[in-house]
Order: sequence, then structure tokens, then C-alpha cells
Amino acid sequence: MPKNPSTGLLTPGTVTPQRPVPASIARPHYVGRPAPEPWSGGDVYAEDDIERIGRAGSIAAAALAHLEQFVAPGVTTDELDAIAHDFLVERGAYPSCLGYRGFPKAICTSLNEVVCHGIPDDTVLDDGDILNVDCTAFVDGVHGDTNRMYLVGEVDDESRLLVERTREALRRGIKAVKPGREVNVIGRVIEKYAKRFGYGVVRDYTGHGVGKPFHSGLVIPHYDSDQQRDTIEVGMVFTIEPMLTIGGGHEWTLWDDDWTVVTADGSRTAQWEHTIVVREHGAEVLTLASGDDWGL
Repeated sequence: MPKNPSTGLLTPGTVTPQRPVPASIARPHYVGRPAPEPWSGGDVYAEDDIERIGRAGSIAAAALAHLEQFVAPGVTTDELDAIAHDFLVERGAYPSCLGYRGFPKAICTSLNEVVCHGIPDDTVLDDGDILNVDCTAFVDGVHGDTNRMYLVGEVDDESRLLVERTREALRRGIKAVKPGREVNVIGRVIEKYAKRFGYGVVRDYTGHGVGKPFHSGLVIPHYDSDQQRDTIEVGMVFTIEPMLTIGGGHEWTLWDDDWTVVTADGSRTAQWEHTIVVREHGAEVLTLASGDDWGL
């Protein structure tokens, strides 16, 4: 995704061949197939399953923490993919993105106006960029899914505040999780906070059930939606991953690669994600790296 010199917006770059994963590492069932099998097992998990999802989530979170030292001007998103790929497989985890519906890389790298699902390529990070990396680890038959933002060099205040406030929007969404509430309370809290700053909230890409399937079919909205009325239950596992835009809108366009989603107006966007499990008291985050403090 090099930048167009006249607009400063991204253009598709060159994608390198898919990196190998040792044969000893178990693959998700969808690898080598056009799509995953439909999931009908529900979103409530037993404690041993939750522990396994937490282990997978910890590996994914650790991979993102490991990447922080490498995110700098002059580095390509493909180089970051190689680092994350090696980190995961060295720990016996399969990169869940790799081969999911044909996605060619271990992580998603979404830069500046890319909302989500950016494909790592020969794009060089520039001073002032903001970058989201989405990483999911598959190990012991379950997925742990998380993403986070990085500031590349010296970032302007508007972009920095977007990143910080999107993180806070996720924190507030997590705190809204309580057994007996409907899932739309999460989006209501997130959108109310985002509107304080004139941010838009992307609607068509949502949180989801995760665990044994990569995406279970459960939808977690990040805006105030009266269509998503599932009741939150103890033992449910799902992601919350708000995408906020500086432009104030929620419209997007899709590149010809059928993956890269960009804001329709070219405005910058930010996203943070955690996998959580519902407990009697509220949410427990399953994708924390060592030393993470979210004030929950």
C-alpha cells in the first residue's frame, strides 16, 4: 500500500508469497478451503475451553507487544508480518488469518485510512502514520483474537487523540458487559462516547463470537443498534473491536483485493480489539499481554 504522491492516500502494494507453517502445527479446518464450515455450537463455553482460549489469546497479545519495538518509519508492513508469523509458529500457534477465506498473511495491517483487513505488503511506514495490527492465534483447537494501534514516529495530535479515544471506547464497551443485558448495550456505550468528539463509528464490521470457530455468527455492534438483541450470558466468549473515524461518517469502500476496507472520505480511522469472556461480575479480558493495564 504505497501512498499516492498527490493525495497522500494509500494504493495497493506488492504482496509476497505466503509464508510456510511447520507441518507439526495444527491448522484450523478452513485452511485450504474457500470458506469455513458453518458453526452451530453456540457461544457459551465450559471453563476448560475458556482456559484454552485464554492461552491462545495471550499468545496473540504477546505477538502484538513484541511487534511494538519494530514499528518505526522505514519498516514495511510485510516485515511486520514476517516477525509476527515467526513469533506465533515458534510458540506452536497457527496464525488464524493465514488461509482464512484465502487471506494470504498471518496478520492484518491497517494503516491510516484503512478501517480493517489490510494485507501486509511492501508499504513503507512513514513518520506520522497510525497503524492497526490484528492478530489471532489458533492453538489447542481454539482462537484468541486481538488487535491494537501503534503510533509511527511523531504523530499529529488529532491522530493521537483518535487512537487514545478509540482505546477508551473499547474499555467502556468492555465495562458495559453484564449478564442479562442485551449485546446492543455495548454499541450504545461506544457510540455515545465517540459522538462526544464528532467521530464516526463503522457499522458494517463488528465484534463476533470466537473460540472454537474464528467467527461464530454472533454479532456485537459498536453503535446503538436495535437489531442485535442477543442476551449476554455467563460463559459467552466474543470480541469487542470498535472502529472510529475522524471524518464523522461510517461509510467505507472495498479495494479490488476483496479485503482492504478504507474510509469512503479518506479520513483516518482507529481500532482496538479484545476477546472477552462473560463472568457473573462482568467481562474478563482473555487477550492481555504481560504488563497490560486497562483499568478494568
